[in-house]
Parts: sequence; C-alpha cells; structure tokens
Amino acid sequence: MKPLLTLALSLGLLLYPTARAAAATFDLETASVQDIQAAVDAGALTYERLVQLYQARIQAYDKQGPGLNAVITLNPQALETARALDREFRQQGRRSPLHGIPILAKDNYDTADMPTSGGSFVLAKSVPYQDAPTIRQLRQAGAIILAKVNMDEFAHGGVGFSSRLGQTRNPHDPRRIPNGSSGGTGAGLAAWYAPLGLGSDTGGSIRGPSFANGVVGIKPTTGLVSRSGIMPCVLSFDTGGPMARTVYDAALALGFMTGVDPNDPLTSTSAGLFFHDYTRFLDKQSLKGVRLGVIRDLAGTDPEVDRVFQASLKELEQLGAVLVDDLHYPEMALARTGVSNPIRAEVKDNYLDYLGTLRPGFPRTITELAEQGLKLTAPQGEFKPHPSVFKRFLALGQTPPTTSIGYTYAKQYGMKAVQGAVLSLIQEHRLDALVYPTRPARPELIDPKTPEIVERPRSPSLTNIANVAQFPDVIVPAGATADGLPVTISFLGPAYSEPRLLAYAYGYEQATHHRISPSTTPALPGERFEY
Repeated sequence: MKPLLTLALSLGLLLYPTARAAAATFDLETASVQDIQAAVDAGALTYERLVQLYQARIQAYDKQGPGLNAVITLNPQALETARALDREFRQQGRRSPLHGIPILAKDNYDTADMPTSGGSFVLAKSVPYQDAPTIRQLRQAGAIILAKVNMDEFAHGGVGFSSRLGQTRNPHDPRRIPNGSSGGTGAGLAAWYAPLGLGSDTGGSIRGPSFANGVVGIKPTTGLVSRSGIMPCVLSFDTGGPMARTVYDAALALGFMTGVDPNDPLTSTSAGLFFHDYTRFLDKQSLKGVRLGVIRDLAGTDPEVDRVFQASLKELEQLGAVLVDDLHYPEMALARTGVSNPIRAEVKDNYLDYLGTLRPGFPRTITELAEQGLKLTAPQGEFKPHPSVFKRFLALGQTPPTTSIGYTYAKQYGMKAVQGAVLSLIQEHRLDALVYPTRPARPELIDPKTPEIVERPRSPSLTNIANVAQFPDVIVPAGATADGLPVTISFLGPAYSEPRLLAYAYGYEQATHHRISPSTTPALPGERFEY
C-alpha cells in the first residue's frame, strides 16, 4: 500500500499548486472591462455587485474624505438596471463587451432619465426629451450610465468649476484643479468611480483632464462621433469622446460611439472610415519602426513635465520607434487663435439651437441664460454663484455674427490652413504621428477667486491645434512628477488615424504601465478578492 500512498500524495502535491495557479484575483483598482467580464463569467461577480462597489467609492470619496466633488447626479436606476442586465446575461448571454459596464457621463450629454445641466444651476432640472445618440448606442450595448459628472459651466473655464456643483478637486492633490472642462470625468476615473467615462473637447477638454488626472483619453477626428445631443460650445471644434483607465477600454468604448448620424451632417465624412471595433488594431509591438515627430514647442514651461516626457521618449525608442526630434509646429499652426477666435461667434447660434430643444420653462437664448445666471448672488445648497461665466455669455451676445467676413474667412480658409500646416510637417518628415506632452505644466492650485475671474489667463497648451485641424489625439499615462502628479503623452495624427494612434498608445502602455492611483482614494473592503 505504501507505494500507492506515496503515488497518491505525489499526485496531490502536483495537482494542488495547479489548482491554486488557476485561481484569479479581481482587483477593482486595476480592473479593466475584460477583467470585469472574466469575473462575471466565473460567477464571482455580478453587475449589481459591481455597481455597488463603485457607488461605495463615490459615497466614500466624493463628498467625504478628499471631497472630490465630481458627481452631480447618481443614476437612481443604476442598481435596477444592473439587476436586469444580470438576468439578461444569465438567460440570453452578453449583448456586447460593454454589457453591465458602468460609465460616468459628463453633464453635457443628453440623458432622458436624468437632468443635463451643462454644469449650470439654471438648467439643474432640465431633463432632455431623449438620449444623445452616443448615450443611446452605449446603452443599447448594455452599458450603465452610473452618474452625470461635473464640468466647467457650459464648457467655459478649464478648471472644473460650475455653479451647479462648485469646484471639482484633483484626486492626486485635492489642492489642485482637475483641468477642464471634462474635469469631473477625469477625477472620477482616476479615483476609479467607474472604468469608463465620457468627455467632450473643444480646445483640449478631454486631453487636459486626462493629463491632470493621469487617465487615457481619445479626442477623435471631428465627425467620427455624433455631436447631436451633446450641449455645444463651438461646433466647428467640438467632439465627444471616451476616457478610460486603460487604452483597451477607451478603444472599446469608441467603437460603440461611432456611426453616421443624419442629425449631425459632419458625421457623413466618416462614412467608410469608422469602425465598430477599434480593439482589433491594438498591438503590443506596434511601435517598431514607427516614425514619431517629437514636438518641442512649449518645452521649458515645467522642468518636471519635461523630465517625464524625456524619459518617455527613451522608452519609445527602446520599443523600436524612430524619433525625429526637435520639431516645431509651423507658424500657421501656432497662430491658430487667429482662426479660432472668430469662429467662436458660433457659440450664440449653437446655444440658440440647443436651448430650443429643451422643455418649456428654460431660457431660449444665451442672453436669457446669462440674465438668469447672474441672479444667483449667494450659495444655495450645492449651487454656487459663478458670475464670470454669465458675464462672458452676455459679452458673446455682442460678438460679430457668423455672417461676418472674419468668421467666413476663418471657417473657409483659416481652418484649412492650420490643417495643411500640420499635414505638411508630418509629410515633410515622413512621420506616422506626432508625440508631445499633453500639457506642458502641472495642473494649477485651486484659486478661490475663480468664480469672479471673467478673463482667466490661458495656460500654455498646444491641444487646440488638433481642434482647429479637426485631427485625432490619443492620450496615455507616461509617468509622474517628483511630487506625485501624473504626466501623459499625446499621439496626434491626420484625420481618421485613430486605429494606428490607439495602437501606438497601447504598445506604450503595455510596456510601461505608468498609470498611478491617487493616495487620497485608497481601496475599500471587498474590492479585491480571489476566485
């Protein structure tokens, strides 16, 4: 019997570690959409439980703890929706990889079941008649809109302040701004309130918050994603786009946001050029032999950002990229404000159109909007006075119309000139993409006088070149400054080059894993388990 006993014990010792090795660990802090779905497939997680975990984080850190102040409205139906999606999954299977996945939506995306305020107390009770097409498409895929999050009021400001909620704080350093205008989305993702978020970008409003909070972002080609149902700023430059904690997740979300929308004529330019699955382009070896032009404009603004960027360039070279260094945008591209300023005349017309879609009882012009906004002179609960944004709106009423020569010239010729200047730089040096630090300096400290500052000095930035040219830009974490603040790099390319830009960002991310978690929002009980 002893030989048989010895054999049985030996087999047991061999099998035991195999069983242990097959166990998996779920960790909400690092969980991608794929990790979530793997845990659900194994029966270790439900979508209802997933929503509860994210809700617990919001409860612990948004109004308490560091007081990030990112969430305007929690979806009261989120748990019920998750339960329904659990039942559907058990009975019919998964609709898509986004089935049951919570998403944070910037509060300028129309949602028919929650108010869409644009960050303004004036529209705090404005519930749209229908979802924005992007929201509808994500919901059809099975995603759950977990919350509507804070933004710079009407996307004006860049610091994350609104009269609807006040100041959103940066989870990496709550003394600092989260950048804007998609600051609530960026801060919420960094604190892992959800794996995915939605932002919008007119001059850098996805990219600034991605940089400040250390997350992934995609500013798509203008026209790739429908702008219908997203509160406008300057439609010639506006686009919605996904933000996420990983490149894979951002690429996944983008595919469910694309498509031609008859209510947004610009999307017709994407016909035959958009994809419903961008994850198929992701490749860990994508950087081998790729020619990247290194943009050095604004170098020297912040030595710590420069240091991290320089280290990222060495990493790109190690991954096989060929760097064409010390490039500068042509003068025409750097003079883009001469083009963008006249086109801002669109704002009053854009808002006239959007406000006309609202239910009765809300302002119909920016002048009415401004006049109502200026009536708030003292805090009322969550509502905070924000006279500066409403004074800017009053001033917009006096700007030249979109029939002016200045606007017409900028729209018909100026945008094409900036686009041509960027393309000429790419073609002259035979580049596959441009790479640059998304923002040249760390996010600023919160200024308590923000609500009163009508003409806020603009921080140095190159991001709005992509908006004027209508080109895509993909953002990925690249490291941290000595004081623990994240830094990201951007890959910019010609129109509809998202597949290769995402591939480069993915290759870099998978080799470096530079995303950092804020110390102010640590893990809570139950967020990590083995199965």
